[in-house]
Amino acid sequence: MAKFNGNKSQKNIPVLVINARLSEKSQQGYQKVAKLTHIIMRSITVLASHNKTDAERFIELGLEASKSHVTGSIKFDITPSDEQLAKVLNLKKLYNSNEDNNDERFVWVAGSTHPVEHELVLSAHQELLKKQPNALLIIAPRHPEQFDKVGELLTQSPLSFSRRSQNNYNNEQVLLADTLGELQCLYGAANVSFIGGSLIRRGGHNPLESAAFSVGVITGPHTYNFDHVYPELIKLKGAVMVDNNDELAKQLITFSQNTKACQTLGIKAVQCVAKNQGAIQKTLTIINQYLEPKP
Repeated sequence: MAKFNGNKSQKNIPVLVINARLSEKSQQGYQKVAKLTHIIMRSITVLASHNKTDAERFIELGLEASKSHVTGSIKFDITPSDEQLAKVLNLKKLYNSNEDNNDERFVWVAGSTHPVEHELVLSAHQELLKKQPNALLIIAPRHPEQFDKVGELLTQSPLSFSRRSQNNYNNEQVLLADTLGELQCLYGAANVSFIGGSLIRRGGHNPLESAAFSVGVITGPHTYNFDHVYPELIKLKGAVMVDNNDELAKQLITFSQNTKACQTLGIKAVQCVAKNQGAIQKTLTIINQYLEPKP
C-alpha cells in the first residue's frame, strides 16, 4: 500500500489554534503523555489564547513562547441587536408591571437550570415572595426535555405559574420559559439573573448573555466551565457568587429591596463586557497574516 504523507510541515501548511483555553486539570492530563504533547505543541504555528494563564500552560507543555498570543475570549464579543432590544422592550411590557397597581415588579431569570437545581431555584423564589409578594421568577431549564418536568414541579408546588409557549401569562408568580432561542432576551427583561449549572457541580453556563443586556449576574460556586469569564466579571463587580439556595434567596431579597445596588450590578456587568471586547478582531488580524493573497 502506498504511504500517504500528510505531514503539515512538509506541505508548509500553517496550524493556527484560536480562542484557546487550557484548564489546570487538562494540562495535567497532557503532561501524562509529554512526548506526544511536545510533538503537538511543536506543530502549532500560532496559538491565540484567552488569557496569560492559559498561554503559560501551553508554553509549559512545549509551545514556543514566540508562537503564543493573548487575544482574550471571543465570548465577550457579544452585542445585542436592534431586533433583540425591541423584543426586550416588549417582554418588559408583558412581565415587569403588576396589573393590580401598575407598580414595576422585581423580575429575575434563572437561566439554564438543571435537575436538583430547579428545586433549589423554586425554593429561593418562595423565600423571596415572603418579602416581595409581586416578584416574578422566569425559569428557563437548560434542556427541552426538562420543560415538562419543571412544569410538574410547579404543579406540585404552591406557586402559580404559566408557560411562555402558551402565551397565557396572567400575573402568575412563575413563568416557565419552555421555548427555544429566547433566553438572551428574557435576561434583558429582568432585574437580575441567576446562571444555572452553578449551584450543582456542572461548571456553570455563559453569564455574558445576561451581562451584555446590562443585567447583573448571580452565580453559584461551580463555575469552572467559565473560569476565563467569571473571575473578571466578579472582580469588576458585575456578578456575585452565592454558595447555596439560602444565600441565593438572601441575595435576591437584597437586590429587590435595593434597586440602586441591583442596577449598579448590571452597569458593572455590561462595562466588563465592553472592557474585554476585541478578541474577534485580534484573532482575524492573526489569521489574515497566514491567508494567501487573492490573485
